[in-house]
Amino acid sequence: MDDWKNGGFGIYIHWPFCAAKCPYCDFNSHVRKSVDQSRWLSAIRLELKNNAIRTKGRTVNTIFFGGGTPSLMEPETVAGIIKEIAKLWVLALDIEISLEANPTSVEAQKFSDFRKAGINRISMGIQSLRNDGLKALGRMHSVNEARKAFDIAKDNFERVSFDLIYARQDQSKVDWEIELKEASSMAVDHLSLYQLTIEDGTRFGDLYERGSLKGMPNDSLAADMYDITQEVTLQNDMPAYEISNHAIEGAESRHNLIYWRYGDYIGVGPGAHGRISENGNKIATTTIENPENWLRGVELNGTSTIDDEVINHIDQASEYLMMSLRLIEGVDMERYKKISKEHSEILPVVDLYKEFIQLTKDIDDAKEMLSDPEMKTFAQEEIENNKEKIIALEESLQKLLLPKDPNDEKNIFIEIRAGAGGDESALFAGDIFRMYTRFSERMKWQIEVISSNESEVGGFKEIIVKINGQG
Repeated sequence: MDDWKNGGFGIYIHWPFCAAKCPYCDFNSHVRKSVDQSRWLSAIRLELKNNAIRTKGRTVNTIFFGGGTPSLMEPETVAGIIKEIAKLWVLALDIEISLEANPTSVEAQKFSDFRKAGINRISMGIQSLRNDGLKALGRMHSVNEARKAFDIAKDNFERVSFDLIYARQDQSKVDWEIELKEASSMAVDHLSLYQLTIEDGTRFGDLYERGSLKGMPNDSLAADMYDITQEVTLQNDMPAYEISNHAIEGAESRHNLIYWRYGDYIGVGPGAHGRISENGNKIATTTIENPENWLRGVELNGTSTIDDEVINHIDQASEYLMMSLRLIEGVDMERYKKISKEHSEILPVVDLYKEFIQLTKDIDDAKEMLSDPEMKTFAQEEIENNKEKIIALEESLQKLLLPKDPNDEKNIFIEIRAGAGGDESALFAGDIFRMYTRFSERMKWQIEVISSNESEVGGFKEIIVKINGQG
């Protein structure tokens, strides 16, 4: 089975426009006086067609309209996008189609029309149930407007989630607990509860750098608020299934689970990212960020993708690990091993490396015995035997790590990276490199170091070598 099927396949549509830019937001969002939605619909259709060629025959599990503020879209625009997706792919019978909404852009008729267009789940950006909190966050709605908008959503959709931000300026633990209990009593089946994060490039980020963002909680208080979040949501049968997301059983955001379970997803719209499995590779896709440039790019070229990067298997394993660790269900270690070992069986390498370390230690111990006349002969034999074992071990290691295909080039580039393992991994990388060089020297192969980044403790953070072999 293709690995991406463990997570599923989704489509993300990024609508980059907002009525105003929030001071904490670092998403790719822009304020425009007017938007030609007909023109944007045509461009999104073109981009979808381009992506469909790369993912032919797949079943779409989820569609997510994010932003920006997708509820500023006309229902006809949303309907046109969903219809286009249904033409290009098979839609799962239980497909989840979500749309993010702000309370200021909600009205009963529009939500009814969104439902008719195909939307079956709403995620609402309420952010606070306190007017002073909304003002501090730069939100344009009041608490009363938020509650009314949420009621409209509940009248039109069975699945409704909303977001709140906590660890805000001048917020106490008691304040947050009371607010969260109110939110829990309102909630339908899902809550997204985020700690306020100060991001570079935002108005809050600028204020923080100048020391002008007052009343922010310290790390200890923020951690206490996180604990309160877990306790209150659990008491209301809406436990965490991800770091910031809580749901009754079966109501989890299936689209976001595709990200966290490392499935495949297409990103359409300015600045949208994707992950696509194609021809045996995992591809990271990136699109133009500026809305007007994105639009012109699609109209001229049929696509706005500016970068397709093949993700190597080490980085795939790292991405899977980082995403899955966000989930309560955690990591599937068998899957992790499969992703990370696709081209190099690392566990046998580690076992042989441990044996190499033990043999090296045994030689050092034997050398200490040489001064003892009674042990000298034994020690010499031990040293010679272990040196022979090390030579055989190095050959085994070299064979394990070299490409298995007999048709591979005789001149081989080898990249050894320590990754995120720190000093121990850097030393391991250095030992592996020395094993290669010693074996190559015995074989009279030429070794050329292409690039290297030495570790402060010895070994290498990364080294790339070319071995000019003889077959």
